[in-house]
Amino acid sequence: MSYRDKLKAVLSPAERTVFAKLNTPQRIQDYLDTLSINFETSGETYMSPRRVMREKTAHCFEGALLAAAAFAYHGSKPLLLDLQTIDRDEDHVVALFAEDGLWGATSKTNHPILRYRDPVYKTVRELAMSYFHEYMMDDGTKSLRNFSKPFDLSKYVPAEWVTEEKELDWLVDALDTSKHFPIAPPNIIRKLRKASPIEIKAINNTEWPNPPSS
Repeated sequence: MSYRDKLKAVLSPAERTVFAKLNTPQRIQDYLDTLSINFETSGETYMSPRRVMREKTAHCFEGALLAAAAFAYHGSKPLLLDLQTIDRDEDHVVALFAEDGLWGATSKTNHPILRYRDPVYKTVRELAMSYFHEYMMDDGTKSLRNFSKPFDLSKYVPAEWVTEEKELDWLVDALDTSKHFPIAPPNIIRKLRKASPIEIKAINNTEWPNPPSS
């Protein structure tokens, strides 16, 4: 049985209907854009695609999992790319896809940066580097440091990550400890110029407003 067939077997009819429509990277991204941002107001979550579709909310890791599942549903490999930052910033995860030998990515984020990438990149490193100048702190520090080797979710049976009801902490750990590559050598990192005020202003736009404080 192919991985695609194994995936279809664990999905409900309603879930199969959703995935059947997500048959291009653009449609997958459009679907992710309809989901509200998961602000984790009740505590940290790492939801499976099943839970994301039910709750209609996702953060970057959860959105990347859903996109990867959609790619797998249509016969492509479910691949993640992990972008690691300095300790005071947050990592970002996207789902990879390839068309005609070129790489692109789908992405869930609340900001105007770190978003969808059209398949125009010759290598995964080239794609990862496209996020470098967009990844910055409020003080202008450029914070991206490492990117992962494409992380293939097909090494896990679909029930472990597509329809699981429990938090997927184990999968986050597996991705985080997988092989990563540095963005640049330490001597270059030490000399990075800080972002300009206009760039910093741009990153603070958001699509979904923060929930009111309780």
